[in-house]
Amino acid sequence: MITVHHLNNSRSQRILWLLEELDLPYEIKHYWRDPRTMLAPPELRAVHPLGKSPVITDEALTLAESGVIMEYLADRYGSGRLIPAHGTLARLRSQYWLHYAEGSAMPLLLLKLVFRRVETAPVPFFVRPVAKGIAGKVQQSFVDPQIALHLAYLEGELAKTEWFGGADFSVADIGMSFPLEAAAARSGLDDRYPRLQAFLQRIHARPAYQRALQRGGEYSLLSS
Repeated sequence: MITVHHLNNSRSQRILWLLEELDLPYEIKHYWRDPRTMLAPPELRAVHPLGKSPVITDEALTLAESGVIMEYLADRYGSGRLIPAHGTLARLRSQYWLHYAEGSAMPLLLLKLVFRRVETAPVPFFVRPVAKGIAGKVQQSFVDPQIALHLAYLEGELAKTEWFGGADFSVADIGMSFPLEAAAARSGLDDRYPRLQAFLQRIHARPAYQRALQRGGEYSLLSS
């Protein structure tokens, strides 16, 4: 039996969604963020040394990292669904988006989150203007322009094909869901990007996505 070590409001929501798309049985072990720090609880370190989510266990195998987990599940259990065959250009494209989601998109969105928190963090009054000024400057001069560049790039890609992996829905789209939901919640994905907004509407309407939300619980990226 596959067990998903699931942290609320995290990338592991995508793993639940993929398992629902594949119609696989699985168990969830829930973990909850510290409401003050938003960090994962230390109990996750008993599963994986980094104490992060997602992590799955499948019999004797323990596997971390979103992209690797999604490839593994689709390869082992998909029977040709949701992921192209090895050695094809379609597979390379799928792998590209899985790597892009975590390697290019998420670091920028994390920077945006960190500097927004620096702006509003409780600090001594004489430090507050300096901290706020530095955070604002970094966002205006680097983070925001880079996010806008990436959103324009992604909007252009969806002008070519309906889904990120091509004509058909695939793990590429599941991988891209989290950074785009994060961008819509707090990083400028708005009416300027109608194709990206339409993409989010399409994935949110999928029955498997809805089932994953019901099983996973709180997921505030959809309402931030």
